[in-house]
Amino acid sequence: MRKHLVTTVLAFSIAAALPGTALIPAVHAQAAPATSLVSPNRYGLPDFGDLVEQVGPAVVNISVVQTQQQASGGQNPFANDPFYDFLRRFGVPMPGFPGQPGIGPRTRQGIGSGFIVSQDGYVLTNAHVVAGEDGDAALSEVTVTLIDKREFKAKVIGIDRRTDVALLKIDAKNLPAVKIGKADDARVGEWVVAMGSPFGFDNTVTAGIISAKARRLPDETYVPFIQTDVAINPGNSGGPLFNLAGEVIGINSQIYSRSGGFMGISFAIPIDVAMNVKDQLATHGRVQRGRLGIGIQSVDKDLAQSFGLPDARGALVASVEPGSAADKAGIQAGDVVLSLDGKRIDDMADLPREVGEKRPGTRIRMEIWRDGRSRDVTATLDEMTNDNIAGAPSTTQPDSIDAGLGLNARELTSQEAAQLRLRGGLVVEGADGPAARAGLRRGDIILALDNQPVSSAAEFRKQVQAAGKRFALLIQRGEARIYVPLRLE
Repeated sequence: MRKHLVTTVLAFSIAAALPGTALIPAVHAQAAPATSLVSPNRYGLPDFGDLVEQVGPAVVNISVVQTQQQASGGQNPFANDPFYDFLRRFGVPMPGFPGQPGIGPRTRQGIGSGFIVSQDGYVLTNAHVVAGEDGDAALSEVTVTLIDKREFKAKVIGIDRRTDVALLKIDAKNLPAVKIGKADDARVGEWVVAMGSPFGFDNTVTAGIISAKARRLPDETYVPFIQTDVAINPGNSGGPLFNLAGEVIGINSQIYSRSGGFMGISFAIPIDVAMNVKDQLATHGRVQRGRLGIGIQSVDKDLAQSFGLPDARGALVASVEPGSAADKAGIQAGDVVLSLDGKRIDDMADLPREVGEKRPGTRIRMEIWRDGRSRDVTATLDEMTNDNIAGAPSTTQPDSIDAGLGLNARELTSQEAAQLRLRGGLVVEGADGPAARAGLRRGDIILALDNQPVSSAAEFRKQVQAAGKRFALLIQRGEARIYVPLRLE
């Protein structure tokens, strides 16, 4: 069975690829609607010409150049590159790949899209456009090209990987800027328009309808995605999703695909989420989020019956971190959170989203279910840690963990260990080969190998060498701890 993939839609290519590469075939819009820029043509179909003419100048093309050192140990640093397998199958020479001439520091060129949100040069796009899936925005050279072909070197003000939003700044004045709409007012079934640079074809316009709202994707707990059937392809990432009034209601970010190309399902970040991130990045250079310090799981019908809940909803508390905001508030394992500040919690994913939207130090009120009845609990939120912030790389350099793992990691600093209440561990900075196939990702913290604590990079190398071809890593990812089986070939 072919695996379904939810993938970001940034087009990355290899800087050293051969020139002349051949093309391979491959509403309730608003409660009080704004004036629509779309009118039917003579065939009764919507004509988007006026809308595109008005909003097009505020949509930009973004090109990114990243230079990174090749991982040691003979691993393929391009194993996760979207075009690696494609180029290999068609026999295209690939200088810089293992087994090819020119091995050394690798340069990746990426293309994406974005849009101007203020006349003084602030631009919104996706975090993965400027930093890659596991890259560092500080290593990126970003160029923004306007519809009139003017080019500007952009400064990365900040990125937020949890929402996949990045804020750029170009040195220009009196620029055309988009109008910001309200994603909450959009209705399933209404027309929407996307603009961007799929495969580098800038100023491309596609249209479709909203298929669903508040869509939750695997490993995405902070974004209630807008699902559409608008054609989105590599290079569309970071581009705007417009309603028929010419207002931005989302940022095109991901697609659901078996092939890596568009298959009728695409996802956009609601603009209200993106603008909240934008405001924090512009002010602080990073995003501050509240943190409760609990582990949660979904409530199914059987669990609801066992707890005496009338409905199968809410977030079941599986664990409470000692000394956390939840612990201080008296929350216990087995409690079910039903609402937060009056907002109903229907699904487990609703809770981290609601908590994450609030600032550290905010006092919140929760309705919880305990011992067959509901009660109110108040808590003062801590701050979420371990965010990736553009322009503030760690001063601790990652080590290449060889022995065939394809893993770059560094030791936790004493400050990080204290913030996370850990005695030690390794922070994953990049993963290729077996490590990537096992699902390790940037930001994971390796705590143990076969239940033996990991104290340092040197000790971890010894543990890997002694473990043989198969072993299990205990990692911390956000607030959760999970075991990841890893096999060396």
